[in-house]
Parts: sequence; structure tokens; C-alpha cells
Amino acid sequence: MIMKLHELTIVEAHNALVHKDISTVELVTACIARIYSIDNRINAFITILDEEALAQAHTIDAKIAAGEKIGMLTGIPYSAKDVIMTEGVRTTAGSNMLREFIPPFNATVIEHLNQAGAILIGKTNCDAYGHGSSTENSDFFVTRNPHDTTRVAGGSSGGAAAAVALGMGLFALGEDTGGSIRQPASFCGITGLKVSYGRVSRYGIIAYASSLDTVGPLTKNAEDCAIVLSAIAGRDNRDHTTVHETPTDYYAAIKKKDMHGLRIGIPVEYFTKDLDREVNNIVMEAVRKLKVQGCVIEEVSLPLTSVAIPTYYSIAASETSANLARLDGIRFGHRTTLAQSTEEVFKQSRMEGLGAEAQRRIMLGTYALSAGYHDEYYKKAQKVRTLLRKEFESAFKKVDVLICPTSPFTAFRIGEKSANPAEMYLADIYTTAFSLAGLPTINVPCGYISDLPVGMQIAGPYTDEMTVLQVAAAFEQVTDWHKKRPSIS
Repeated sequence: MIMKLHELTIVEAHNALVHKDISTVELVTACIARIYSIDNRINAFITILDEEALAQAHTIDAKIAAGEKIGMLTGIPYSAKDVIMTEGVRTTAGSNMLREFIPPFNATVIEHLNQAGAILIGKTNCDAYGHGSSTENSDFFVTRNPHDTTRVAGGSSGGAAAAVALGMGLFALGEDTGGSIRQPASFCGITGLKVSYGRVSRYGIIAYASSLDTVGPLTKNAEDCAIVLSAIAGRDNRDHTTVHETPTDYYAAIKKKDMHGLRIGIPVEYFTKDLDREVNNIVMEAVRKLKVQGCVIEEVSLPLTSVAIPTYYSIAASETSANLARLDGIRFGHRTTLAQSTEEVFKQSRMEGLGAEAQRRIMLGTYALSAGYHDEYYKKAQKVRTLLRKEFESAFKKVDVLICPTSPFTAFRIGEKSANPAEMYLADIYTTAFSLAGLPTINVPCGYISDLPVGMQIAGPYTDEMTVLQVAAAFEQVTDWHKKRPSIS
């Protein structure tokens, strides 16, 4: 084949495997070779599973040779963000506290992909526990942007996004709490889907904020996103927040919707003077391409957008303080060798194992939940969250989807925002409201500024991943931005 194997999409690789143009071993070998040739400059991976992946590839090739029918994900190499539990494989959450943690079981999403025949080739870097928008809060190293290695890959799923952009695996699993799939997908020029809250099981995910966390795919296009979502979505009795709905073949239905008459809402609050002018122009040009396909464009107002960031961080910090309380050096996590008492074990282990940002968010959350402040911060934030959800519900009575930028700017330089946490938090200004409402939202590449990708978000009503994916696929049918790859080799 002329195209390099690591550049294939899931659909292309599946067809090549079915027709025996390539073998699973060749495909996996190509992606692993890509990791070893390039990741020393990118730092996408914490753990590489080359021997395990190749052993699985040989087994699959034997089944294909015996005439067994294979599914869309059979033999497809992928990576997983290192907050996703993998049985017998180190899972660190990007933190020194869990540097040597080896889970005794798989997350539900890993079980689903194992059943589908996908091959895990590694675990990817992230801001520790998902606390960040740049991977600069990883306790191991910073993941670099594949389009410009002086810039961040985004976060917290920055390693997963960079891996997909560079062909170090054909897709990746990420986790999105307030933008952690969409923002790095935007910075790295790939497609990334935040699912509806409850669409995909969270069982076996190291929790950041339990009422916000979602697991979703990072891929090269919307078609591939639909394939992965079809495999990982569904009810899980081990996660009672998962929705009760019949499993859907998103891939089979993704191109069946006619865009004529589909109503696109443009939220005016996302297109203010604070938005980079070039980003504004690129996203609006993308909207015009959908208009040419028959979509109806109208403005909508979402005034509560202005309080999304403080609402999100009040809730997320509160929930992470509760979730990470188990990392005490006794039940879970690094244990100090310097303590002389139980209390000192707690203090010293956490000081040694938790980075500055994790400590900051735990303290903020503990304060917000403390006696005398719970009602003022956490409870009030939950009330505002309900109002935000109702505001979106009203908007979706008028339009079918909402479109806005994923980020107000392109990937920023490493170190540019890390000294100012408040400024870093504002990197999520366009993503957090959709997370608070639990809505399905996808990032799609829609242009470039000085060789740096720009992404747009397409958001739909709760549990309507289908329409979101269909609009994304329709846009990709008339553009080539999703096909552009980094020049690094």
C-alpha cells in the first residue's frame, strides 16, 4: 500500500485487513515503530505495551487466516489515557502518587474494546488526575504539540491527542471532565468526542469529578469516532449513572441524515471580542460550509455562559477533594518512609506524591465543602448548574445543534500560562458549560492559523450523539482539514 500503515483510519485499516492487503502484525508493528521513532520528541506515552500488543496481533492473524469474520475494531491498535484501569498494566493517572499502581481489573471500556478485538499498545500521558489543560501538570513530563513542539498538546488528554495525530495508534481513549478530550483534540488537529454523561461507563476510571467525568474517543475523523463509540457505549450495572438505551450502531447511521433544514444555533456569548479574530473567522467559515449543504443558521443566547467557569471549578474541585481522599499512603498511593506517626504518613505521603495543582484543587474543594461554606459554594454551584441545563434545553427547542469554537486560541507555548492558574483555567471557557449540562459535544478540525489547528465544537441535546456525529461527518465530507497531519517525521 502507498499510504504508511500508521496513517490509516480505522475504516481503511479494517478494509485492508479483511482483504488481506496487510496483516495485523504489520499494522501493530508500524504503530509501535512510530512510537519508538518519534515519541522521544513528543512525550505522549507513559507505558508502551509492544510485546503484549504483538502477541495479540499474531493471535488475530491466525483467526483471520482460519477464515473467521472480523469486526471493525479487530486488530486495530489504540492507546488509552492513563486514568483508565488496565488489568496488570501500570495505571498512574499522571501522578507520582500512583507511579507504581497496577490495577487488578480492567475498566469497562477496556473490556468492551477487548471484546471487539482492538489492541492496546500503550497508556498515554495526562495532567495528573485530569487537573489541567496542557499536560504541564503531569508529574512525569510535558506532552508537546505535534505541530509545534514548543507548544502544549492541550490537556488533560494531551498524550492521547498527540498520539492519534502522529499515528501512534489509530485511535485513543480519553477522558473529558471539563474539556479534556475536546481541547487537546483542537490543539492537535484531530476529532474528539465528549459523550453525554452516562453514555459510556465510568467504571474503572480514576475519578476526577464524579458528576462530570466522561470517557470518549479521539480519532482521525467522525466515522472512526462513531465506530469506537458503538463499541464502548451502553448500560453497565457497575455504573448506575449509565443510561438505559438500546445499543446503537452509530457508524451505520452516521451518513444517513440529510443536512437540509437542520437548524444550527450560534451562541452569541461564544463569539465576543475576547475570541481571537482569526479563530472567529475560521469557525464562521466552517458554519457557512454547512449552510451551503442546506443547514439553517440562527443566533441563540446563552447568558449563563458567563458563570460556567466558576460553577465548574466549584463543583469539580469539591468532588476531586472527596475522590482523592483515598490517596493517603495507606489504602492507596505512595507511602513515605519518613513518617513517625499515622498522621505524618498522611501528610508526608501526600506532600511527596501529589503535585502542586492536585494539592491546590484538593484544598479549594475541601474549603468549598467545609462547614459554613458548603451551601455558599458547592450547593449554590449545583443550583446554577441546573439553570445552565435548563437554558440549554430551551435552546434545543429552537435548534438541533450548537456550534462554537472549542478554544478561544490555538495551542499556547509551554510555560506561557503555567505561572497563572486562573489564566490556565480560562483555557476551558468554551467547553465547561457543555460538561456541566452533560451534553454530547465533538471537536472537529476546521482550519489552521500559522500551521496550528483550529477546532470547532458541535453540541447536541442530551443523549443525541447521533446528530452531533452526523453534522461532524457532513462537514468532513466537504473539507479536508481532518486529513491534514503534522509535518514532524
